[in-house]
Amino acid sequence: MRPLTRSRPKVMLPVGGIPLLEEILTRAKSAGVDDFVLVVGYCQEAVRAHFGDGSAFGFRIRYAYQEEQRGTGHALAVSEDLAQERFLVLNGDILPDLAALREMAKAGEPAVSAFRVADPCRYGVFLIRDGMLESVVEKCDDPPTDLANAGIYLLDRRIFGALQSVPLSSRGEYELTDALNALVRAGARMKVQELQEWIEVGRPWDILTASASVLACRSFEVDGVVEAGAYLGGQVHVGSGTVVRSGSYIEGPVWIGRDCDIGPNCYIRSGTCLGDRVRVGNAVEVKNSTVMDGTKIGHLSYIGDSVIGSGCNFGAGTIVSNLRHDDRPVPSFVKGERVDSGRRKLGVIMGDDVKTGIHTTIYPGTVIEAGFRSRPGEVLRGYLRSPQL
Repeated sequence: MRPLTRSRPKVMLPVGGIPLLEEILTRAKSAGVDDFVLVVGYCQEAVRAHFGDGSAFGFRIRYAYQEEQRGTGHALAVSEDLAQERFLVLNGDILPDLAALREMAKAGEPAVSAFRVADPCRYGVFLIRDGMLESVVEKCDDPPTDLANAGIYLLDRRIFGALQSVPLSSRGEYELTDALNALVRAGARMKVQELQEWIEVGRPWDILTASASVLACRSFEVDGVVEAGAYLGGQVHVGSGTVVRSGSYIEGPVWIGRDCDIGPNCYIRSGTCLGDRVRVGNAVEVKNSTVMDGTKIGHLSYIGDSVIGSGCNFGAGTIVSNLRHDDRPVPSFVKGERVDSGRRKLGVIMGDDVKTGIHTTIYPGTVIEAGFRSRPGEVLRGYLRSPQL
């Protein structure tokens, strides 16, 4: 998820106007869970500051600290002293299927979740027999099934004993899936619950997919000021302290945070989520994009299908291209390596505190690390790693 996670943990990235982890906990609460243990490590202060003890959200939160990130099994092991006899385990980077989550929460025996995927090479997959788990097969070039491990489990305290026997994996980590295999080999029964909806936020552009899912079930209110002559169509949220100026045209679903300055004469299209203190200037168009706190988009600019970090500044006339001329899927970058995003439309993935000069053009799929500076009239493409003046 770099460069978006340079200054925040992945679970605090915004989807549909709220942190990813908040949406996960909200769905779990709807499934009947109100007591949570959060395993934190990297940038843990952001998680603790937002959630506290959970009382403001209507549930209880306790924390287990993972000083060194040594795999999913290790993460679960550090929570052993806080675990109850029977508990759900949820990965912090997935949006669960609420109906399946409710069914798992009331199941009478341990269970794992699965989702059928088109590219199982990217995932660990399940071998099943008569609806029960036979084994977990880690990522490989020739996976035996298309049932991906969806990262939601109903377990009991036997898992902690199994974790003690798990060796380091080839990745140098203690894997939860190895402990599941150990339990099954010892005779434990685990039901496989197939999900109908599953969104993994594993790559930056997944934020756009997750935001669409969250926006589809959020409640919207207009708490800010909407001047005469501005148009709000469909589901549009306007946070307190925000001003939507005359001539602005907004097509929902759109989420606009607090203390924003919108317009005049701008066009904000569906799927857009703006954080707090965002400025959208005159004659700006923003389409299906997530823009984080404190970013300013100067007049005559266009942003489409993009994820923008906090504190960025778009010089006037900055254009983000989001579609290839040949109409093929847009390639982008993960860990500096070129990959296929699978998306027909994808703009820019931009880290925090990036500033573009006037009349900057950004090619589809470009990734820009935090602190980058472009010159006026520059064309940006590829993976831009270091600040520039």
